[in-house]
Amino acid sequence: MDIFLTNNLTNKKEQFVPKDKKNIGMYVCGPTVYDDPHIGNARPLVIFDVLFKLLKNRFNSVTYVRNITDIDDKIIKASQEQKITTKELTEKITNGFFEDCKFLNCDNPTHQPKATEHIDLMIEMINKLMKKGFAYENNNHVYFEVKKFTDYGQLSNKKLEDLIAGSRVEISENKKNSEDFVLWKPSKENEPSWDSPWGKGRPGWHLECSAMSKKFLGNEFDIHGGGIDLIFPHHENEIAQSRCANNTKVFANFWVHNAFITMSNEKMAKSQGNILKIKDFRNKISGQIIRLALMSAHYRQPLDWNDKLLSDCENTLDKWYKLYPSNVKSVKVSDEILKPLHEDLNTPGYIANLHKLYEKANKGENIDLFISACRFIGLMNETSELWNDFKKNKVSITESEIENMVSLRDKARENKNYDEADRIRNELLDKGVLIEDKNGKTLWKFK
Repeated sequence: MDIFLTNNLTNKKEQFVPKDKKNIGMYVCGPTVYDDPHIGNARPLVIFDVLFKLLKNRFNSVTYVRNITDIDDKIIKASQEQKITTKELTEKITNGFFEDCKFLNCDNPTHQPKATEHIDLMIEMINKLMKKGFAYENNNHVYFEVKKFTDYGQLSNKKLEDLIAGSRVEISENKKNSEDFVLWKPSKENEPSWDSPWGKGRPGWHLECSAMSKKFLGNEFDIHGGGIDLIFPHHENEIAQSRCANNTKVFANFWVHNAFITMSNEKMAKSQGNILKIKDFRNKISGQIIRLALMSAHYRQPLDWNDKLLSDCENTLDKWYKLYPSNVKSVKVSDEILKPLHEDLNTPGYIANLHKLYEKANKGENIDLFISACRFIGLMNETSELWNDFKKNKVSITESEIENMVSLRDKARENKNYDEADRIRNELLDKGVLIEDKNGKTLWKFK
């Protein structure tokens, strides 16, 4: 059965036709490891893991690359604030990220390259761009000259002027034009640096993905994925520098992006004080609940994160696990059952099929098929005993204690002390209490 995906390069749902059926290539932008990932970061982890599983089911060989950005301005700032080295910080956050992926039952990508291990390839790409006249150096900075690439804005489907007007563009007197983006920048004293023809410094963020995707997937490959917020400028810049350096008409054939997670219809963001970190859910509830919740809406639609969503997902899995047999046989899942996933990763449609299979399994029909179909998207991967273990971690707390902590959190948010607000929210979560900000009020509920 053919796979169809919405391609943001053409703004159409298209049949996925690979460059080489014997080796599919997919690159997905991974984390910048300056802070622990939050639930918004978890959505692409799960969505592209489902796509990885689907591709492996359809094709013999799939190469999935997801990078680790371990050098960046945010990393340097966070390490200085914590008074540790960037290496200590990035190793700590990277290890935590791997634990998050395991918690969410995601398969390991084929390659997980770190930016700092590929600086030589980035310098090589910059040299190519400079020799071809697409980049210039000024005061130890190297910039890509956007106007030299006539297809700039194709992914965003906007003109250059509109893109620049609607975004935050770095202002620098070193640039020829405001829209030009950095390929190499000098490092300040006591900051990580690498030798280069333009002095000691470090690469620009956009360049890192271009160099690493080229190493593992070549100049052209099948699918590039990430969050919708990466379309501009990150993915637009990747296309520009990669096509110019590699002299190709294509970088990635399909561009697939997931939409945001919201809370009370507001984007999850530090400035909103509504960050929920993945690690704070570990050992408190099953990662399968989080995974099912993340698949409950189509990946191209916003997903509102709330206590009812988690409660509904927990109840669904609780019901399903009551059917879990002592011995499970792996059964091939038919294309008919998988059809929603072939139609642009329609996970809600596939979950609806799981409910139908459950009804049959509840009557004693094809229980192994039901379990296998769940496992296809990373659910029902543990025994009933393990599933029930998370319930034992809930800690009792009185309603008056909850109300008092909610009041303290409200005051912290009023004072824009979002770190304290996050701490209180996470403490309540540890005690088995979910809270939701809605219409200016804070609502709470036991998990």
